[in-house]
Formats: sequence, C-alpha cells, structure tokens
Amino acid sequence: MFFFDIRYMIFMLPAFLLMLAVQWYVNSAYQRWSRVPARSRFSGASAAQRLMLRSGLYDMRIEPVSGHLSDHYDPRTKTLRLSPEVYQGASVASLAIAAHELGHALQDQEGYFPLRLRSALVPAVNIGSYLGWILIILGVLIGLTQLAWLGVAVFSAGVLFALATLPVELDASARARRLLSESGLIMGDDEARGVSNVLNAAALTYVAALVTAVMQLLYYVTLVMGIGRSRD
Repeated sequence: MFFFDIRYMIFMLPAFLLMLAVQWYVNSAYQRWSRVPARSRFSGASAAQRLMLRSGLYDMRIEPVSGHLSDHYDPRTKTLRLSPEVYQGASVASLAIAAHELGHALQDQEGYFPLRLRSALVPAVNIGSYLGWILIILGVLIGLTQLAWLGVAVFSAGVLFALATLPVELDASARARRLLSESGLIMGDDEARGVSNVLNAAALTYVAALVTAVMQLLYYVTLVMGIGRSRD
C-alpha cells in the first residue's frame, strides 16, 4: 500500500507540475535572450575574465564544461566552469549566467555564511537522501514509529539544504546584476531587463525545488503519523 499510496500523488503532483512550469519558463527565458547579442560583444568566458580581474579574483580559473546549462563554480578548485553556449556565446543570457556564477566565487572569497552553511549540509544531504527514506520505509513496514520518525529527521536535511540554497542563489544574482551594470558589459534598459529575466527564471527553479522537498517531507510526516494513529 505504501508504494501505491494515493496521498503521495496528492502531495507531489502539484510540486511536479510546478517544476514542469518553471522548467518551461527557464528554457523560454534562456532561449529568448540567448538570441539577443550583447552590445559589448563579450562572450561569457571573456566577460567572466573581465569581472574576475575587476573583483580581485586572481587565483580563479575559467574553463568550459560539457552539458546544457551545466554552469557552476567549484569552490574546492576555485574554478568557474561554463557550458559551451555560455562560454562561447556573446548573448545577454550568456553574460547573465557567467556573472551569476562569478557571484558564487565572490561569496566564496568573502566567506558568505549562507554559502558556507549550504556546503556544510552537503554530506548530510547525501546521506539523508538515501538513508532517510529507507528508515521511513522500514519503520512503516515493521510498524516502528520511532525508526520512521528518525528517517523523517534524516530526510529533512534535504529541506534545510533547499532552504539554505535560496539566499545563496538570490545573492549571486544580485551581485551579477550589479557587476554587469558597473562594468558596462550590459548596456541599456533592454539588456538589463534581459539579465533580470534570465536570473529571475533561474531563481524560480530553486523555489520549485524547495516546494518539492517540503511537500515530500510533509507526505512522509503524514505517513508516519498514520502509523501512530493505527497503533492507538
């Protein structure tokens, strides 16, 4: 019954639909502004290089990475990795994404607390994403409420991670807007609007991820609560 619980669909279907809608919006915003060349004619890589030097990040490397929108900053190696379309592209979208990832590098340089908190949660999330639901299932199957609640507590690390991610991403986007404007890489209200459109769309993915994590946690909570009621 656990594996075909209609309650799971009730909790998760809205989150799934939200994720689909956000993904469509992200792709739409990116496709639109990836076709608009930046007047500065800088590619994502050259823009990141210029912003890196302006910000005093002299020990950071910039390199291409395979995949679509696989852009990220690796704090372990101080490396900014940009997807091919961002690394080579000279569009408004490319500059927005490159500047956003550079925002993470600045957070790392400054010891930005939410970023450090998110990094500290990574081991717990890696363990909790597997161990949590296993403990919950075992607790449900054998009717051991304490074990199931332990699984819920372990699984909740994913919700904390999603929550901690929001300020990190929003701050990186705010830094990106400021960097692009102050450096002159983005010119005119239309390009500024495009940067905001791309970054706002990307931010919604983290909101959707948080909603999904919360809904899944709530489902597990109601499931475990059901065990307690059935034993009363």
